[in-house]
Amino acid sequence: MKVMRAALMMSVLAGPAFAQEGPHVNLIPEIEHRTPEQKEQDAIRQRAYQDSLRKIPDPKVSSDPWGSVRASDAPAPAAKKPHVKPKAHAAN
Repeated sequence: MKVMRAALMMSVLAGPAFAQEGPHVNLIPEIEHRTPEQKEQDAIRQRAYQDSLRKIPDPKVSSDPWGSVRASDAPAPAAKKPHVKPKAHAAN
């Protein structure tokens, strides 16, 4: 039983050490070094993307699916009546 506990404790303590190993991923892509060819390709892609955005026409009609269901003017909220305490009856 003691051997089982010791093996369990060793495996629990060794878990974080295995988690530190593995593929090294660049978490900060801004620091990534790029060649001039890659930078040029990125610039071409960015220009093509901007050109494609300019080709999208502006919408002429509202795309509100509930527009015909809602009333055009919102009703005013009902005025609240002040709460008045009932007067206590005086004992004779």
